[in-house]
Amino acid sequence: MARDIGAKCRQCRREGIKLFLKGERCLTEKCAIERRSYPPGEHGRGRIKQSEYLLQLREKQKARRYYGLLEKQFRNTYQKASRRTGPTGENLLRMLETRLDNVVYRLGFAGSRAQARQLVRHGHFLVNGRRVNIPSFGVRPDDVISLKSGSPAETIVRDATDLTAVVTPWLQADHDGLTGKVLKWPERAEIDTPVQESLIVELYSK
Repeated sequence: MARDIGAKCRQCRREGIKLFLKGERCLTEKCAIERRSYPPGEHGRGRIKQSEYLLQLREKQKARRYYGLLEKQFRNTYQKASRRTGPTGENLLRMLETRLDNVVYRLGFAGSRAQARQLVRHGHFLVNGRRVNIPSFGVRPDDVISLKSGSPAETIVRDATDLTAVVTPWLQADHDGLTGKVLKWPERAEIDTPVQESLIVELYSK
């Protein structure tokens, strides 16, 4: 399983925004953005010459890191989104949101997307009663996601639900039974990802 093993806090500092890559730590004063709000590196506090390409690149990198994808995975997802009907940018975000690892995180069953990815990869979750261990698996409306009976990760999942106050409106979560349901495809207004998808489309359209 390919994954980014770079320092998570450096990624948030590079993008200048909290990407919530480390779960609960991101909500405390230990968050790197709170302590050092400038980009990492020797020249982090220097002036950066802005350009149209740089803005587009930063939006793409921000989205890629937000969902925890490598470059090839992100590009492949974009290419699939571009072949669907409707706005490519919205299709891209909808495909990223309905990945199984992201849905597990959105349901509140994991403290971060990285943790959700690991839980899925280790086979702790079922989709419609069948074990699925592919983080990029795309869920659909009416799909039911549940924790496998007797899973040793139950304590971890229940601890994560205690930190979840609100579940996105296109999902329904039962934190007592540790099950969730996809109610519908997410609309753009229901996706709170802090990116301008139009800039990503412009970057890949060149």
